[in-house]
Formats: sequence, C-alpha cells, structure tokens
Amino acid sequence: MRILVTGAAGFIGSRTSKRLLERGDEVVGLDDFNDYYDPTLKEARARPLEEHPAFKMIRMGCEDREGMAALFANERIDRVIHLAAQAGVRYSLENPFAYVDSNITGFLTILEGCRHNDVEHLVYASSSSVYGGNRSLPFSVSDSVDHPMSLYAATKKADELMAHTYSSLYGLPTTGLRFFTVYGPWGRPDMALFMFTKAILAGEKLPVFNHGNHSRDFTYVDDIVEGVIRALDRPATPNPEFDAKKPDPGSSQAPWRVYNIGRGGPVELLRYIELIEEATGRKAELELLPMQPGDVPDTWADVEALANDTGYEPDTPVEVGVPRFVEWYRSYYGA
Repeated sequence: MRILVTGAAGFIGSRTSKRLLERGDEVVGLDDFNDYYDPTLKEARARPLEEHPAFKMIRMGCEDREGMAALFANERIDRVIHLAAQAGVRYSLENPFAYVDSNITGFLTILEGCRHNDVEHLVYASSSSVYGGNRSLPFSVSDSVDHPMSLYAATKKADELMAHTYSSLYGLPTTGLRFFTVYGPWGRPDMALFMFTKAILAGEKLPVFNHGNHSRDFTYVDDIVEGVIRALDRPATPNPEFDAKKPDPGSSQAPWRVYNIGRGGPVELLRYIELIEEATGRKAELELLPMQPGDVPDTWADVEALANDTGYEPDTPVEVGVPRFVEWYRSYYGA
C-alpha cells in the first residue's frame, strides 16, 4: 500500500514509518519539523527514513489547507496514519491556539483529503487524556468521555467526534487510537522518562507532581506501533449490534471505532523512578510538588476491544522498556 504517515519525524511516527517500510509498503511522510522540542532530534529520526527508496518526506504542517489538498491529489494515498499533533497537556495552558491550529484545523484537512481522494481507511492518534475526570478504572472505550481536564484532551475528543461525522456522512472508515503514556527510545524531551533520566544523570532534582501519588499505564513505543499497524490493516466497519437507544461510545452504526492502546496495568510513578535509578546506577533527588492543572491522578487501559478485534495486546513491561530507553539516551547524548 501507499500510506501517508503524518508526524513521520516524531517519536511514534518515525518508528511506524520504519515498520511499514520493512514490510514492503510505500510511505509518504509528512512533518513540519517545528521547534516545540529540539528539531535536531526529529532530523535524526527522519534521516534513515529519507535514505529508503520507498519513502518520501514532505515538510509541511497539516493545517496548510492548499498544501494538504495538493498532497492528497498528487500522491495517490491508499490509507492514512495521522499522528501529527500538538502534544502535551501542560503546554496547552500556555499556548492554546497551537492546539486548535494543529489538532482541530490540521485534522480537518486530513478528513477532507481522505474524503475527496477515496482513501480506504484513516487511523489517527487520540489520547488517554480524553477520559479526563473519569475515576472508574480501568478506562473502557464504552465509558463516557465528556469531562476533559485540559484543552489538549478536548481537542482529541473533538477529533473523535469529527471523525465520526465523516464516517457517518461519507462512509469513510476511521479508527481512533487512545494512546496511554507512550515511552521508549527516541522519545520526546518533554516526557517524564526523558526528563527524569536527564535530571538523574545531571545530578539535578526531579520535579514530581501530586507528591508522587500518580500511576500511569506506561506503554512501550513498539507495542503502540504494533497496535497502530494492526488497526490500519483492519478498516473500521459498522457495529451490527449497535443500539441507537443505548449507544455504545466505542462503536457506531457508521464505520467508526475507537480503541485503547495501553499495557493494561498501572505502574506507580515512584516505581517508575526506581527503575530509572536502577538503569542509570544513580539515586534521584525528588522535589515533591502539588498536582498540576489539567493533570489526572491515574490511568489504566482496558484493552479488551483492541484484543478482540485485532488479536493484539501490548505486553512489554516497564522493567524491560525503561532500561532500553536509558541505554538509548546514554548512547545518543554520550551521557
């Protein structure tokens, strides 16, 4: 297939592109290489992809309406994996317009491109943050997600709603994937594992919010990529058992689905830090701080729907994934 991967120089997008190329697909990568974090890391991720004969990189943002329309018209795209987005809960408190531009306007250009160019299936990144104020664990795709705690979460919920509209009106198969705290080699510098590893190796204090009373369903990046590709290969279909009088939030009469992709079990944040200490051979100095606005105390993915429909459940434990990241970090930064 010829697949468009947006955010192709990103943490998940670069590894997804690599896997697609390895199995014989052609990949059109899209990324604007913005400076939300160090663009040299993005360039380093993209370099081996750009050396592959079946890969083409287009440097552009999804919110460029004319550019995106031309891309879809010229590139003969079969399926789309849309991973480009303005990420981060805390940054949404500082720069909300960046989230509307990228996550709302940018997603609309993707939907329009798919609609007008006979794309077979759109798979896009949602987020566990859509569960917001829900404290019923584990989070299920059948749960209501009407109480987002950040603008980032609200834009991801909006993407799911917009996708449903296009699935309903135009029959476009769409699958939204709610990622749960992705980590691993080549991760983003604004993510906890990256920041904690950097601070420990530099002998700096670790800012630990909610006084360390967080738990997260940490999910290794290769498990996320496997879930993305499994979903891509299974275009969404209408749920034949959907009851409009008791609607299931995770499926529809339209060819629309959402899935959780998580390890399927929460890990205490302080345990996560212990694993970084073990991998670095250094002791962390913690600075315990109150809960951050927009944050949630716990996440935990119910992955039953993903397992039932794709036959896949993420299974990499943090005891394996964290040391792999630390090894990569030390190698890449010479730390």
